[in-house]
Amino acid sequence: MPELHPYDVIIRPVITEKVNAMVADFNQVVFEVALNANKHQIKEAVELVFELEGKVLKVNTMIMPAKRGRRGRHETVRKRQWKKAIVTLAEDAQIELFNV
Repeated sequence: MPELHPYDVIIRPVITEKVNAMVADFNQVVFEVALNANKHQIKEAVELVFELEGKVLKVNTMIMPAKRGRRGRHETVRKRQWKKAIVTLAEDAQIELFNV
């Protein structure tokens, strides 16, 4: 398996009402990440991209299953499978993207 470049690990931020509450209450941010990225790679990528040297405390990951749909007798995939990373930041750290 080839090594992922840190800029290829993070795909996009996930911004929802629930994530906004997590940012306010627990200082946690959520990203969609590459399916083959591990927790160490995600931590390094967040610290590098958002310039948070040593401010990432913990990373939790989960794979969100594909959403399936039906058209008559045929089953289709409406949304692909993706990996979500919940990143816990130190109290003094913040990412401006989530604090709008």
